[in-house]
Amino acid sequence: MSYGNLQKVINGKRTFAITPHIPGGFITIDNMQKILDIAKKYKGVLKITSGQRILITNLKQEDLEAIWNELGMEPAVRTQNSVKNVEMCPAGYCKRSKFNTIGTGMKLSKKYQWMETPCRTKIGVAGCRNACGSVYSKDVGVIADKTGFIVSAGGSGGYNPRMADIIAQDISEEQALNLVDNIFEYYMEFAEDGEKLGFFIDRVGVEEFKEKVSKDI
Repeated sequence: MSYGNLQKVINGKRTFAITPHIPGGFITIDNMQKILDIAKKYKGVLKITSGQRILITNLKQEDLEAIWNELGMEPAVRTQNSVKNVEMCPAGYCKRSKFNTIGTGMKLSKKYQWMETPCRTKIGVAGCRNACGSVYSKDVGVIADKTGFIVSAGGSGGYNPRMADIIAQDISEEQALNLVDNIFEYYMEFAEDGEKLGFFIDRVGVEEFKEKVSKDI
């Protein structure tokens, strides 16, 4: 395995970066130490990303396979059009959280991380309406509140920014997870290749989208 992204070429020097998968941004001490050891050994530069991961850059292409073998970790992104990550707030460790959504996020991460989708897709999970981690700019969002869960869809923080639509609120965690399943099923069946979820919602209409994905919830 030699997953790596070519970085900027300066004076003909080609360097690469890798990003190990760190579920929800929660990393074990052992894995953190591995990353530090790799960066030191291969003269890497560490960058904390907006996606709650640690990027190791300034690497040589010929070292990538050995680095991945030594890390013993999975790459954060395997293919472009897939679920790239599930971002989570501290939830159970935060005084503002209304529900420990770390468990909710991990359930979604185990089910959807790396899943092939019509376009690159991100999921955000938060334990209160502050929605730390910019959940409303994610393709799919799950937010806990005092009265139940909120599920949003269609957000984007990229070149064409879009605020997510609220699909349902005041529902249980189980209903929220089922609703996310429905959203992905509908999106993957009817979206065009390369079509972001937000653009798909705009094309079919938000009310039509809500009706389709909310059945049996």
